[in-house]
Amino acid sequence: MSDTFKIVDLFAGPGGFDVAARNLGVEVVEGIEWDEDACTTRLAADLPTERGDVRKFGPNHYSDANVLVGGPPCQTFTVAGNGEGRAALNEVSKFAERYAEVKIVEDFASIGEELKHLSDERTGLVLEPLRWALEALLRETTQPYQAIVLEQVPAVLPVWKVFAGILEGKGYKVADPKVLRTEEFGVPQTRRRAILIARWAGPGALLQEEPKLPKPTHRHYSRSTTRDAGKTGLKEPVTMEMVLARRAPYEVVSNYGTGGDPRARGRRRHDQPSATVTGKGSRNKLVWGDHKLGEFDLHELGQLQTFPADYPWRRRNGDDAKAPGARSVIAQQIGNAVPPRFGMHILAAALGLDAALESALKRPLTWQSYEAE
Repeated sequence: MSDTFKIVDLFAGPGGFDVAARNLGVEVVEGIEWDEDACTTRLAADLPTERGDVRKFGPNHYSDANVLVGGPPCQTFTVAGNGEGRAALNEVSKFAERYAEVKIVEDFASIGEELKHLSDERTGLVLEPLRWALEALLRETTQPYQAIVLEQVPAVLPVWKVFAGILEGKGYKVADPKVLRTEEFGVPQTRRRAILIARWAGPGALLQEEPKLPKPTHRHYSRSTTRDAGKTGLKEPVTMEMVLARRAPYEVVSNYGTGGDPRARGRRRHDQPSATVTGKGSRNKLVWGDHKLGEFDLHELGQLQTFPADYPWRRRNGDDAKAPGARSVIAQQIGNAVPPRFGMHILAAALGLDAALESALKRPLTWQSYEAE
């Protein structure tokens, strides 16, 4: 059934969802991304890529796609950002309700112009997936997306709930949006993300069952419990030493403080999952006792995000991960990406691809295309 679906990926980054789709045997029609460095990485990985602003495109540009995936920029919503997005959540929700009332496609543009005048223009980008979904319903030349998958930082969960109500009123069935933990899906990293999964339930629907969020395969990680504690039947969390070839022991000292105290550096040992890999992850230090062990290289950071070890990370001039000056640019791509293994679970749940997921999880992740089994 994998070949039934074709994805258009908004804010596609270096390819987290797209690598996930390839490993499930699902075609990505296009990945739209503004950042030139991320586009260079995508092209090196042979991923379909359109460099541009998603606001200048719509479903009519990619009418072959029947699955909409979106992970809008999170900088203004994340706790690590300046908080503009969190302060604007109510305002964004009101704009969403206005989008829901649009009857003529051209009216989306006038609302979009208003969004550009928010204190941080990036905040309004979170509404783009909703605009695409609603526009697909209004245009005579496009069909409703069979599935919609959205991913963002936990602070955006209230917006996803507003989207859910709007989509349900337009003919979709939506799994109750929730915050999921990536380590519960085999990612060697504690990372929380708000997820929305919707399925078209109107005429021509290909997916008949109620949409559900994926079920965890691994136990939740907590410093206060042992790795084998918790729910029975689930695997223990995947640790850094399980996925990296780097010789243990080591401890990772975070570049930033925790709990608002810049002096309280977060620490994780080799036998624990990594802390959230951010765009500043290349600055984290490795130590063991009084011994300084350097830093992770960029491919190791990518592996903690579950990208393949040989993923072709690039910056805009074509430099690879070993080039002088490329480190901070590529680290930002890695930190902003969706972990492909997590993406596989999300896409499989959205598209009913349990068998494809089970098969894919038995193989090493790859960024190369392969024939679905």
